Amino acid sequence: MNIGFILFPNLTQLDLTGPLQVLHRIPGATTHVLAKTLAPVPSDCGLSLVPTGTFSNAPALDLLCVPGGFGVSRAMADQELLDYVETAGAQVSYVTSVCTGAFILGMAGLLRGKNATTHWAYHELLVKVGATPTQGRVVRDGHVITGGGVTAGIDFAFTVVREMVGEATAQGIQVALEYRPDPPAYPGHHDEAIQPVLRSSAQRTVEFSRELDACLARSPR
Repeated sequence: MNIGFILFPNLTQLDLTGPLQVLHRIPGATTHVLAKTLAPVPSDCGLSLVPTGTFSNAPALDLLCVPGGFGVSRAMADQELLDYVETAGAQVSYVTSVCTGAFILGMAGLLRGKNATTHWAYHELLVKVGATPTQGRVVRDGHVITGGGVTAGIDFAFTVVREMVGEATAQGIQVALEYRPDPPAYPGHHDEAIQPVLRSSAQRTVEFSRELDACLARSPR
């Protein structure tokens, strides 16, 4: 079982490393972290990630996962990256994304007519890539599985494990990772968050939302 993750500059590392930490524990699975070259790829928090392979030498995959982050807007204009995502996405058993990685899938033509989710701040923009915005931390439509923002990638990964190899394995990995979310500061879902918290969070996303919207003016494939 080959599981491939896409790397691009300025991605949100937890979008990738959260699911990677879970999925690499599937018995018999091999994970591949793929980029245009083997050079380290900077994330949005100062941590660079080292590819294990390139788009040109990647093996046939069973699952393709695209993370998100503020680098998505440039990635959406990267023809080499989109070509690979489109080609690989047409061959895998599972097409998946975390957070704004959904827009890369969309620009590659892989979300057309599909229910999908992404980070709450950009949710309604999914219509511009032909998807139906669907509320949910994890949304599945056929072989397409999309996760919400950042930390939702971990829940997304456990959904994938349960789907691919069963409930018992998913539970075993969850216990091994001691995944029992109990945040000390919890404002609830964004719809329930107190207004000062929501305003503070929204202010950080307004500029990127405009940038993303401008990129989506280009027609998806």
